[in-house]
Amino acid sequence: MLETPSSMSIFMDKSSFQSLIKANTATILAIRDAAWRLHESVNQKYDEHLPYGYHLNMVADAAIQWGYGVVIGESDILPLIFGAYFHDSIEDARLSYNDVVRVASGFMDADQAHTAAEIVYALTNEKGRTRAERASDRYYEGIRSTPFAPFVKLCDRYANTLHSHSDLLSNHQRMLRIYSGEWQHFIEMIDAKSDDARFSLPADMVAEIEKLIIK
Repeated sequence: MLETPSSMSIFMDKSSFQSLIKANTATILAIRDAAWRLHESVNQKYDEHLPYGYHLNMVADAAIQWGYGVVIGESDILPLIFGAYFHDSIEDARLSYNDVVRVASGFMDADQAHTAAEIVYALTNEKGRTRAERASDRYYEGIRSTPFAPFVKLCDRYANTLHSHSDLLSNHQRMLRIYSGEWQHFIEMIDAKSDDARFSLPADMVAEIEKLIIK
């Protein structure tokens, strides 16, 4: 598919997107492995006992499933997938913004690496003692103003909600209640209300999350 000016709301069809994912499989797997190693190096766990790569894979899988609704050309593929795998690398794995640029540059060109790093930076929580302080208005403003960041944040929330919905453990149910209670505010705060496809939130993905939350 030809590159399209970003101001135009033109989406890639699903078949073309999946073909490009397949064509970039080797690089995507290398990005995945690098993200896994990074979080393992700081001994980070997901849900206290799972390797953090479990969560990263869920986020990236969501990006791969629904990403056709936000990309406008092949050059968007690697920054988007990198952003999904590395979205917590500054917040939880001790990387700086420049570190993220450097790592991304090992997989893509300079412009793509900049896009990838901006996604990661936008998804890095603010300093704060509570969830509300860490996810402040300023935090959401950064997400809304960064290409692909609203979508990757939605992928992150989908992954967390799906995991919390997976069984009846008390902590899972507690987090599911939190995600459900936050949902309306959350979706409003990440909605950039833009005609630019790179800022969009796929309606079918939103619907899938709404099936999981507690009404």
